[in-house]
Amino acid sequence: MNTDLPHGWTIERVRSASGDPEAALLSPERLVVAEEHGQADYTTIHPGIILSFHGTCLARVGDDWFMGELRADGSLICWASYGPDLGEAIRGL
Repeated sequence: MNTDLPHGWTIERVRSASGDPEAALLSPERLVVAEEHGQADYTTIHPGIILSFHGTCLARVGDDWFMGELRADGSLICWASYGPDLGEAIRGL
């Protein structure tokens, strides 16, 4: 699964950068939505990669990393994009 991460990244590097020894890659085969500022409805997004950090997740959609919360039903609700840099997104956790 490391091959799904951006060039130069491994799950071990993600764990080290985040300080979370249990950080994990999750299957993107789940409902993932993003909140739209000022909108009542969510927008469905289709990430290629999801990283989990004890319930908080980063989901990569295109070139951008979205932060969100993993729900009990396995779905993911994202609230913000942290741009294309995984390191910056991890620092935003």
